[in-house]
Amino acid sequence: MLKNLLGDPNSRKLKKYKPDVVEINLLEEEIKPLSDEELTGKTAEFRQRLEKGESLDAILPEAFAVVREAARRVLGMRHFDVQLIGGMVLHDGQIAEMKTGEGKTLVSTLPAYLNALEGKGVHVVTVNDYLARRDAEWMGQVHRFLGLSVGLIQQGMNPAERKKNYDCDITYGTNSELGFDYLRDNMASSMQDVVQRPFNYCVIDEVDSVLIDEARTPLIISGQVERPSEKYVKASQVANALRRGEKDGAEEHYEVDEKARNVLLADEGYIEAEQLLGVKDLFDPQDPWAHYIFNAIKAKELFIKDVNYIVRNGEIVIVDEFTGRVMPGRRWSDGLHQAIEAKEGVEIQPETQTLATITYQNFFLLYPKLAGMTGTAKTEEAEFEKIYNLEVTIVPTNRPTKRRDLSDVVYKTEEAKWRAIAEECAEMHKIGRPVLVGTTSVEKSEVLSHLLNERDVPHNLLNAKPENVERESEIIAQAGRKGAVTIATNMAGRGTDIILGGNADYMARLKVREYFMPRVVQPEDENSFAIARSPMSKGSRSGGKGFTPGDGKVKTWKASPQIFPTELSPDTERLLR
Repeated sequence: MLKNLLGDPNSRKLKKYKPDVVEINLLEEEIKPLSDEELTGKTAEFRQRLEKGESLDAILPEAFAVVREAARRVLGMRHFDVQLIGGMVLHDGQIAEMKTGEGKTLVSTLPAYLNALEGKGVHVVTVNDYLARRDAEWMGQVHRFLGLSVGLIQQGMNPAERKKNYDCDITYGTNSELGFDYLRDNMASSMQDVVQRPFNYCVIDEVDSVLIDEARTPLIISGQVERPSEKYVKASQVANALRRGEKDGAEEHYEVDEKARNVLLADEGYIEAEQLLGVKDLFDPQDPWAHYIFNAIKAKELFIKDVNYIVRNGEIVIVDEFTGRVMPGRRWSDGLHQAIEAKEGVEIQPETQTLATITYQNFFLLYPKLAGMTGTAKTEEAEFEKIYNLEVTIVPTNRPTKRRDLSDVVYKTEEAKWRAIAEECAEMHKIGRPVLVGTTSVEKSEVLSHLLNERDVPHNLLNAKPENVERESEIIAQAGRKGAVTIATNMAGRGTDIILGGNADYMARLKVREYFMPRVVQPEDENSFAIARSPMSKGSRSGGKGFTPGDGKVKTWKASPQIFPTELSPDTERLLR
């Protein structure tokens, strides 16, 4: 009743943006006839007006109209009216909830351009390096066309490169890279080593993932501590001998709290561990064992291979539980990583101690002005307002959605659930309907893959394993093809655009690469690349060095015939050769 009297709060919010949308549409007719040079010159004009005391809000309609026209010329994409509203919501320091496929990436160009005009820097944050690079290259074209500098922060960059990119008007990067750079800056001994400028304005893509799901995730910079590796191995053996508390009445040595991700040793567990180790006290300060035993039990019970980590080239590589992507170079702290290395029987690296740490929640609260966009924010609205003082505004769709959401189906056992999924995939494949199955871990994706193989259903597997990551773009590009079945962990859950019918443009580019760059050799260390100069170079001839399966891994640009069953005409082949 109250809603009927006062009206929908979200509708009232949207109503205040309507006059600006009308003004932007009117300005569009004035801006369209401008030459490229005149359009680019608008940036300098806006900056002069800001220096004379005009506010960002005052120049917003004209600035948005300029960005809209630039996007039309450079990308062939024109912002819809609802996207203009989304841009205004973000400029106001709110969260814009926009449904999947409504063009959130394009929306971000509007507030990013407007706020960059002050010259204080704008950060556009995405959840992984791939999306940051894609957006910097794709949307960055609009900003560069308008005379702004665009930076990109990626793993592996040196401090000089980072500083140069942070000094740009608009910088794209991931939440983790920005957070770690902040920690390193706070540990810097001189201002010359600081890479970031004072924070100004930040737009977060998939904001619910960063500010809610990962809010308490600590970013940690560690230093090495010398501790004997034999203790980790011995502790792992003891942990395997200890029994978890069960309901069958058997003597329990420890309990596991999976929600808190912790373990608790019972009295019997202490006694058994001390007997197995031949010590009197696990907490003896001269010969401490408790820390090692607790970590070994955690490694045994709470950290599962192909779920929380994978083993690659004799190393434990963490799998991000939120993105499903591997995080090479990252390690768990306080001896936990070493406990997992002992469990898997790989070489144990030196332990680390925490030198600097911050959570994502505390890091993003450092920005004077923060905004975000996602497809699902309303359900966490109370948390966004309480912790971050961020309002949520639902932006309407440009067209009514045609998707049908079916009811959930619950099964008694996990095995029955997976078999039902496999049967449905087989049925959908038979009638030609493309299917995407999302799983939460590498392990579960491979269980389903096995069941589909039993049913002779051709499918593509996309998870954090190296052999699958290599073909990520190719698999995603064709996941919408008729009859395609794709199993993906949540690494493909954010920012990926699956086009029904398949992405012909991407696959055409891949086909052209097949002729111009026939072979790429990627050694196992993944840090150096060599391009084979001719098909002959795949073997060692006349004493020249060649590459064998033992030396490295050969990647070709050739598209998988299962994913892209197309051949070029003889005339086209002759032209390319």
